[in-house]
Amino acid sequence: MSQPLEGITVLDLTHMLSGPYGTMTLTDLGARTIKIEPPDRGEGTRELLAQHPDYSRDGMGAYFMTLNRSKESVCIDLKSDEGRTVFYDLVKKADVVFDNFGAGVMQRLGIDHATLAAINPRIITCSVTGFGETGPDTQRPAFDQVVQGMGGGMSITGMPDSVPVRGGIPIGDLGGGIFGAMGVLAALQGRERSGHGQHVDVSMLDVQISLLTYMATMHLMSGHVPERIGNSHFVHVPYNTFPTQDGHIIIACIGDAFFERFLAVVDREELRAPKYLKQPARYADRLLIENVIHEELIHHPSAYWLDKLRAARVPCGPVNDFAQALNDRQVLARDMVVEVPLPGGDTVRMPGIPMKFSTSGTPTFKAPPLLGHDTENVLANLLGYDQLHIASLRESRAIA
Repeated sequence: MSQPLEGITVLDLTHMLSGPYGTMTLTDLGARTIKIEPPDRGEGTRELLAQHPDYSRDGMGAYFMTLNRSKESVCIDLKSDEGRTVFYDLVKKADVVFDNFGAGVMQRLGIDHATLAAINPRIITCSVTGFGETGPDTQRPAFDQVVQGMGGGMSITGMPDSVPVRGGIPIGDLGGGIFGAMGVLAALQGRERSGHGQHVDVSMLDVQISLLTYMATMHLMSGHVPERIGNSHFVHVPYNTFPTQDGHIIIACIGDAFFERFLAVVDREELRAPKYLKQPARYADRLLIENVIHEELIHHPSAYWLDKLRAARVPCGPVNDFAQALNDRQVLARDMVVEVPLPGGDTVRMPGIPMKFSTSGTPTFKAPPLLGHDTENVLANLLGYDQLHIASLRESRAIA
Protein backbone atom coordinates (compact mmCIF):
# COMPACT_ATOMS: atom_id res chain seq x y z
CA MET A 1 0.00 0.00 0.00
CA SER A 2 1.15 3.55 -0.69
CA GLN A 3 2.10 5.75 2.26
CA PRO A 4 0.82 9.32 2.79
CA LEU A 5 4.11 11.09 1.98
CA GLU A 6 5.16 9.04 -1.04
CA GLY A 7 6.50 11.40 -3.70
CA ILE A 8 8.01 13.80 -1.13
CA THR A 9 11.81 14.01 -1.02
CA VAL A 10 13.56 15.15 2.15
CA LEU A 11 17.21 16.16 2.40
CA ASP A 12 18.19 15.27 5.94
CA LEU A 13 21.02 17.30 7.48
CA THR A 14 20.19 16.27 11.03
CA HIS A 15 22.28 14.76 13.81
CA MET A 16 21.87 13.50 17.39
CA LEU A 17 18.17 13.03 18.36
CA SER A 18 15.72 15.88 17.79
CA GLY A 19 16.29 16.28 14.05
CA PRO A 20 16.74 12.59 13.20
CA TYR A 21 13.52 11.75 15.07
CA GLY A 22 11.65 14.38 13.03
CA THR A 23 12.97 13.06 9.73
CA MET A 24 12.42 9.46 10.86
CA THR A 25 8.76 10.36 11.31
CA LEU A 26 8.56 11.79 7.78
CA THR A 27 10.38 8.72 6.41
CA ASP A 28 8.05 6.34 8.23
CA LEU A 29 5.14 8.17 6.58
CA GLY A 30 6.56 7.44 3.14
CA ALA A 31 8.91 10.30 2.30
CA ARG A 32 12.14 9.51 0.48
CA THR A 33 14.77 10.75 2.89
CA ILE A 34 18.33 11.31 1.71
CA LYS A 35 20.65 11.70 4.66
CA ILE A 36 23.46 14.10 3.79
CA GLU A 37 26.54 13.12 5.80
CA PRO A 38 30.07 14.50 5.98
CA PRO A 39 32.68 12.24 4.37
CA ASP A 40 34.95 9.98 6.42
CA ARG A 41 33.02 9.49 9.68
CA GLY A 42 29.49 10.51 8.76
CA GLU A 43 26.90 11.77 11.20
CA GLY A 44 28.21 11.80 14.78
CA THR A 45 25.80 9.26 16.21
CA ARG A 46 27.03 6.58 13.79
CA GLU A 47 29.73 5.88 16.38
CA LEU A 48 27.41 5.95 19.41
CA LEU A 49 27.17 2.38 20.81
CA ALA A 50 28.54 1.13 17.46
CA GLN A 51 30.82 -1.43 19.15
CA HIS A 52 28.64 -2.25 22.14
CA PRO A 53 28.22 -6.04 22.51
CA ASP A 54 24.49 -5.78 23.30
CA TYR A 55 23.34 -2.64 21.54
CA SER A 56 24.97 -2.83 18.09
CA ARG A 57 24.52 -4.78 14.87
CA ASP A 58 26.48 -4.51 11.61
CA GLY A 59 28.68 -1.79 13.10
CA MET A 60 25.71 0.44 13.97
CA GLY A 61 24.40 1.23 17.43
CA ALA A 62 20.72 1.04 18.36
CA TYR A 63 20.56 4.83 18.48
CA PHE A 64 21.61 5.34 14.86
CA MET A 65 19.85 2.35 13.34
CA THR A 66 16.49 3.25 14.89
CA LEU A 67 16.48 6.93 13.91
CA ASN A 68 17.78 6.30 10.39
CA ARG A 69 15.81 3.28 9.22
CA SER A 70 14.68 3.45 5.59
CA LYS A 71 16.87 6.49 4.83
CA GLU A 72 19.55 6.76 2.14
CA SER A 73 23.08 7.99 2.86
CA VAL A 74 24.91 10.40 0.57
CA CYS A 75 28.31 11.79 1.62
CA ILE A 76 28.89 15.41 0.60
CA ASP A 77 31.42 17.91 1.89
CA LEU A 78 29.19 20.95 2.35
CA LYS A 79 32.19 23.09 3.26
CA SER A 80 33.59 22.79 -0.26
CA ASP A 81 32.34 24.73 -3.28
CA GLU A 82 31.96 21.55 -5.33
CA GLY A 83 30.10 19.84 -2.53
CA ARG A 84 27.67 22.73 -2.15
CA THR A 85 27.04 22.67 -5.90
CA VAL A 86 26.03 19.01 -5.61
CA PHE A 87 23.76 19.90 -2.70
CA TYR A 88 22.17 22.74 -4.68
CA ASP A 89 21.42 20.27 -7.48
CA LEU A 90 19.73 17.99 -4.94
CA VAL A 91 17.67 20.93 -3.68
CA LYS A 92 16.27 21.38 -7.19
CA LYS A 93 14.80 17.86 -6.91
CA ALA A 94 13.74 18.01 -3.25
CA ASP A 95 10.72 19.20 -1.30
CA VAL A 96 12.19 19.58 2.18
CA VAL A 97 15.55 20.37 3.79
CA PHE A 98 15.55 19.52 7.51
CA ASP A 99 18.35 20.40 9.92
CA ASN A 100 19.04 20.80 13.61
CA PHE A 101 22.30 22.71 13.46
CA GLY A 102 22.84 25.62 15.81
CA ALA A 103 21.24 28.92 14.78
CA GLY A 104 23.29 30.56 12.03
CA VAL A 105 25.10 27.45 10.80
CA MET A 106 22.96 27.09 7.67
CA GLN A 107 23.73 30.70 6.73
CA ARG A 108 27.46 30.18 7.24
CA LEU A 109 27.36 27.09 5.03
CA GLY A 110 25.44 28.97 2.34
CA ILE A 111 22.45 26.64 2.47
CA ASP A 112 19.92 28.77 4.37
CA HIS A 113 16.32 29.16 3.20
CA ALA A 114 16.86 32.39 1.26
CA THR A 115 19.71 30.82 -0.71
CA LEU A 116 17.86 27.56 -1.38
CA ALA A 117 14.58 29.29 -2.27
CA ALA A 118 16.42 31.17 -5.02
CA ILE A 119 17.33 27.76 -6.44
CA ASN A 120 13.95 26.10 -5.82
CA PRO A 121 11.08 28.42 -4.83
CA ARG A 122 9.03 25.42 -3.70
CA ILE A 123 11.60 24.22 -1.17
CA ILE A 124 10.55 23.94 2.47
CA THR A 125 13.28 24.24 5.07
CA CYS A 126 12.95 23.33 8.74
CA SER A 127 15.45 24.11 11.49
CA VAL A 128 15.07 22.67 14.99
CA THR A 129 17.28 24.56 17.44
CA GLY A 130 17.48 24.90 21.20
CA PHE A 131 16.15 28.45 21.41
CA GLY A 132 14.94 29.36 17.94
CA GLU A 133 16.27 31.81 15.38
CA THR A 134 14.98 35.05 16.93
CA GLY A 135 15.34 36.59 20.37
CA PRO A 136 18.35 37.26 22.63
CA ASP A 137 19.45 33.66 23.23
CA THR A 138 19.69 32.19 19.75
CA GLN A 139 23.38 31.32 20.14
CA ARG A 140 23.07 29.39 23.40
CA PRO A 141 23.73 25.66 22.99
CA ALA A 142 21.07 23.32 24.31
CA PHE A 143 20.38 19.64 24.69
CA ASP A 144 17.39 17.75 26.00
CA GLN A 145 17.78 18.24 29.73
CA VAL A 146 18.63 21.94 29.36
CA VAL A 147 15.29 22.73 27.74
CA GLN A 148 13.42 20.34 30.04
CA GLY A 149 14.75 22.34 32.97
CA MET A 150 14.24 25.78 31.42
CA GLY A 151 10.77 24.92 30.14
CA GLY A 152 9.28 24.36 33.59
CA GLY A 153 8.41 20.69 33.23
CA MET A 154 11.20 19.45 35.48
CA SER A 155 10.01 21.71 38.31
CA ILE A 156 6.80 19.69 38.62
CA THR A 157 8.36 16.26 38.07
CA GLY A 158 9.42 14.19 41.06
CA MET A 159 8.39 13.78 44.67
CA PRO A 160 7.62 16.85 46.82
CA ASP A 161 10.55 16.26 49.17
CA SER A 162 13.09 15.47 46.44
CA VAL A 163 14.97 17.19 43.63
CA PRO A 164 13.45 18.06 40.23
CA VAL A 165 13.59 15.09 37.87
CA ARG A 166 13.86 15.08 34.09
CA GLY A 167 11.43 13.00 32.11
CA GLY A 168 12.76 9.49 31.57
CA ILE A 169 11.90 9.89 27.89
CA PRO A 170 13.97 12.73 26.34
CA ILE A 171 10.92 14.86 25.67
CA GLY A 172 13.02 17.98 25.06
CA ASP A 173 14.67 16.42 22.02
CA LEU A 174 11.73 14.32 20.88
CA GLY A 175 9.30 17.22 21.21
CA GLY A 176 11.48 19.32 18.92
CA GLY A 177 11.52 16.56 16.31
CA ILE A 178 7.76 15.99 16.52
CA PHE A 179 6.93 19.67 16.10
CA GLY A 180 9.51 19.94 13.32
CA ALA A 181 7.74 17.18 11.41
CA MET A 182 4.36 18.83 12.10
CA GLY A 183 5.70 22.14 10.81
CA VAL A 184 6.93 20.51 7.61
CA LEU A 185 3.54 18.88 7.03
CA ALA A 186 1.80 22.22 7.55
CA ALA A 187 4.22 23.94 5.16
CA LEU A 188 3.62 21.24 2.52
CA GLN A 189 -0.10 21.89 2.76
CA GLY A 190 0.50 25.64 2.55
CA ARG A 191 2.56 25.10 -0.59
CA GLU A 192 -0.44 23.44 -2.23
CA ARG A 193 -2.24 26.80 -2.01
CA SER A 194 0.60 29.26 -2.59
CA GLY A 195 2.93 27.30 -4.85
CA HIS A 196 5.87 28.44 -2.72
CA GLY A 197 7.83 26.90 0.11
CA GLN A 198 8.74 28.57 3.38
CA HIS A 199 11.00 28.21 6.39
CA VAL A 200 9.90 26.48 9.62
CA ASP A 201 11.69 27.67 12.77
CA VAL A 202 11.20 25.30 15.74
CA SER A 203 12.64 26.05 19.17
CA MET A 204 12.95 23.13 21.58
CA LEU A 205 12.32 25.55 24.46
CA ASP A 206 9.17 26.85 22.72
CA VAL A 207 7.93 23.28 22.47
CA GLN A 208 8.43 22.69 26.19
CA ILE A 209 6.48 25.86 26.98
CA SER A 210 3.68 24.73 24.64
CA LEU A 211 3.50 21.37 26.42
CA LEU A 212 2.74 23.11 29.73
CA THR A 213 -0.74 23.79 28.23
CA TYR A 214 -3.49 24.38 30.82
CA MET A 215 -1.08 24.37 33.74
CA ALA A 216 0.68 27.42 32.31
CA THR A 217 -2.68 29.14 31.87
CA MET A 218 -3.58 28.38 35.48
CA HIS A 219 -0.34 29.99 36.66
CA LEU A 220 -0.77 33.03 34.41
CA MET A 221 -4.32 33.48 35.73
CA SER A 222 -3.54 33.08 39.41
CA GLY A 223 0.15 33.69 39.95
CA HIS A 224 0.37 30.38 41.80
CA VAL A 225 3.53 28.39 41.02
CA PRO A 226 2.80 24.64 40.90
CA GLU A 227 5.04 22.30 42.87
CA ARG A 228 6.09 18.67 42.58
CA ILE A 229 3.35 16.27 43.66
CA GLY A 230 4.84 12.97 42.53
CA ASN A 231 2.37 10.79 40.65
CA SER A 232 -0.73 12.26 42.23
CA HIS A 233 -3.07 14.84 40.70
CA PHE A 234 -3.86 18.36 41.85
CA VAL A 235 -7.62 17.78 41.40
CA HIS A 236 -8.57 14.12 41.18
CA VAL A 237 -8.52 11.53 44.01
CA PRO A 238 -7.59 8.71 43.88
CA TYR A 239 -5.25 9.36 41.00
CA ASN A 240 -1.83 7.93 41.73
CA THR A 241 0.58 5.03 41.51
CA PHE A 242 -0.01 2.46 44.25
CA PRO A 243 2.21 -0.45 45.36
CA THR A 244 0.81 -3.96 45.25
CA GLN A 245 2.21 -7.24 46.46
CA ASP A 246 4.44 -7.59 43.38
CA GLY A 247 4.68 -4.19 41.70
CA HIS A 248 2.81 -0.95 41.11
CA ILE A 249 -0.47 -0.06 39.44
CA ILE A 250 -2.12 3.19 38.43
CA ILE A 251 -5.63 4.10 39.50
CA ALA A 252 -7.14 7.18 37.86
CA CYS A 253 -10.59 8.12 39.16
CA ILE A 254 -11.28 11.25 37.16
CA GLY A 255 -14.67 12.31 38.49
CA ASP A 256 -17.16 11.18 41.09
CA ALA A 257 -18.71 8.39 39.01
CA PHE A 258 -15.43 6.48 38.78
CA PHE A 259 -14.94 6.76 42.55
CA GLU A 260 -18.30 5.12 43.16
CA ARG A 261 -17.26 2.23 40.92
CA PHE A 262 -13.91 2.08 42.73
CA LEU A 263 -15.71 1.48 46.03
CA ALA A 264 -17.02 -1.81 44.67
CA VAL A 265 -13.40 -2.97 44.40
CA VAL A 266 -11.79 -1.48 47.49
CA ASP A 267 -14.68 -1.72 49.93
CA ARG A 268 -13.31 -0.08 53.04
CA GLU A 269 -15.57 1.61 55.56
CA GLU A 270 -13.22 4.62 55.79
CA LEU A 271 -13.83 5.36 52.10
CA ARG A 272 -17.62 5.16 52.30
CA ALA A 273 -18.18 8.41 54.15
CA PRO A 274 -20.96 10.20 52.22
CA LYS A 275 -18.82 13.32 51.84
CA TYR A 276 -16.31 11.38 49.73
CA LEU A 277 -18.83 10.99 46.95
CA LYS A 278 -17.85 14.50 45.92
CA GLN A 279 -14.37 15.51 44.79
CA PRO A 280 -13.68 18.45 47.13
CA ALA A 281 -13.92 16.28 50.24
CA ARG A 282 -11.79 13.54 48.67
CA TYR A 283 -9.12 16.04 47.75
CA ALA A 284 -9.12 17.53 51.23
CA ASP A 285 -8.50 14.06 52.70
CA ARG A 286 -6.38 12.70 49.85
CA LEU A 287 -3.53 11.49 52.07
CA LEU A 288 -5.92 9.54 54.29
CA ILE A 289 -7.65 8.01 51.26
CA GLU A 290 -4.36 7.07 49.61
CA ASN A 291 -3.08 5.44 52.80
CA VAL A 292 -6.22 3.31 53.05
CA ILE A 293 -5.84 2.22 49.42
CA HIS A 294 -2.18 1.43 50.03
CA GLU A 295 -3.06 -0.75 53.03
CA GLU A 296 -5.56 -2.70 50.96
CA LEU A 297 -3.66 -3.16 47.70
CA ILE A 298 -0.45 -4.42 49.26
CA HIS A 299 -2.08 -7.75 50.16
CA HIS A 300 -2.58 -8.98 46.57
CA PRO A 301 -0.57 -8.95 43.32
CA SER A 302 -1.11 -6.40 40.57
CA ALA A 303 -2.98 -8.79 38.27
CA TYR A 304 -5.57 -9.46 40.99
CA TRP A 305 -6.38 -5.78 41.39
CA LEU A 306 -6.24 -4.95 37.71
CA ASP A 307 -8.76 -7.69 36.91
CA LYS A 308 -11.16 -6.32 39.52
CA LEU A 309 -10.69 -2.70 38.52
CA ARG A 310 -11.17 -3.46 34.83
CA ALA A 311 -14.31 -5.43 35.59
CA ALA A 312 -15.65 -2.40 37.45
CA ARG A 313 -14.56 -0.17 34.52
CA VAL A 314 -12.26 1.92 36.66
CA PRO A 315 -9.37 3.49 34.69
CA CYS A 316 -6.24 1.59 35.69
CA GLY A 317 -3.08 0.02 34.39
CA PRO A 318 0.20 -1.56 35.38
CA VAL A 319 3.49 0.31 35.62
CA ASN A 320 5.30 -1.71 32.97
CA ASP A 321 9.02 -2.03 32.49
CA PHE A 322 10.29 -2.08 28.90
CA ALA A 323 9.99 -5.85 28.57
CA GLN A 324 6.37 -5.76 29.70
CA ALA A 325 5.43 -2.69 27.64
CA LEU A 326 6.94 -4.06 24.42
CA ASN A 327 5.13 -7.38 24.88
CA ASP A 328 1.74 -5.92 25.77
CA ARG A 329 -0.93 -7.57 23.62
CA GLN A 330 -2.46 -4.22 22.65
CA VAL A 331 0.94 -2.83 21.66
CA LEU A 332 1.66 -5.90 19.53
CA ALA A 333 -1.79 -5.89 17.96
CA ARG A 334 -1.21 -2.29 16.85
CA ASP A 335 2.08 -3.14 15.08
CA MET A 336 4.03 -1.03 17.55
CA VAL A 337 6.93 -3.48 17.48
CA VAL A 338 8.21 -4.00 13.94
CA GLU A 339 10.99 -5.91 12.21
CA VAL A 340 13.55 -3.77 10.40
CA PRO A 341 16.18 -5.34 8.12
CA LEU A 342 19.87 -4.62 8.55
CA PRO A 343 22.50 -4.29 5.81
CA GLY A 344 24.02 -7.66 6.71
CA GLY A 345 20.75 -9.53 6.23
CA ASP A 346 19.70 -9.83 9.86
CA THR A 347 16.71 -8.00 11.32
CA VAL A 348 16.16 -6.05 14.51
CA ARG A 349 12.93 -5.19 16.33
CA MET A 350 12.11 -1.51 16.90
CA PRO A 351 9.13 0.64 17.88
CA GLY A 352 6.59 1.06 15.09
CA ILE A 353 4.56 4.04 13.84
CA PRO A 354 1.91 5.44 16.21
CA MET A 355 -0.25 6.84 13.37
CA LYS A 356 -2.59 4.44 11.58
CA PHE A 357 -4.19 5.27 8.23
CA SER A 358 -7.29 3.62 6.82
CA THR A 359 -5.83 3.16 3.32
CA SER A 360 -2.15 2.74 4.24
CA GLY A 361 -1.00 -0.34 6.11
CA THR A 362 2.13 -0.75 8.18
CA PRO A 363 4.98 0.19 5.83
CA THR A 364 7.78 -2.08 4.80
CA PHE A 365 10.91 -0.73 6.46
CA LYS A 366 14.31 -0.62 4.80
CA ALA A 367 17.69 -1.02 6.45
CA PRO A 368 19.46 1.97 7.98
CA PRO A 369 22.14 2.97 5.47
CA LEU A 370 25.83 2.27 5.62
CA LEU A 371 27.89 5.44 5.31
CA GLY A 372 27.71 6.81 1.77
CA HIS A 373 25.96 3.68 0.49
CA ASP A 374 23.64 5.62 -1.83
CA THR A 375 25.93 8.42 -3.02
CA GLU A 376 26.57 7.15 -6.52
CA ASN A 377 23.01 5.92 -7.08
CA VAL A 378 21.44 9.23 -6.02
CA LEU A 379 23.83 11.37 -8.05
CA ALA A 380 23.46 9.19 -11.15
CA ASN A 381 19.74 8.42 -11.06
CA LEU A 382 18.24 11.46 -9.33
CA LEU A 383 20.61 14.13 -10.69
CA GLY A 384 21.71 12.49 -13.93
CA TYR A 385 25.44 12.83 -13.26
CA ASP A 386 27.60 10.68 -15.52
CA GLN A 387 30.36 8.46 -14.21
CA LEU A 388 33.13 10.86 -15.19
CA HIS A 389 31.52 13.66 -13.21
CA ILE A 390 31.01 11.41 -10.19
CA ALA A 391 34.60 10.18 -10.37
CA SER A 392 35.84 13.78 -10.55
CA LEU A 393 33.81 14.72 -7.47
CA ARG A 394 35.15 11.72 -5.62
CA GLU A 395 38.71 12.57 -6.61
CA SER A 396 38.32 16.10 -5.21
CA ARG A 397 36.67 14.66 -2.06
CA ALA A 398 33.56 16.74 -2.61
CA ILE A 399 31.71 13.43 -2.22
CA ALA A 400 32.58 10.06 -0.73
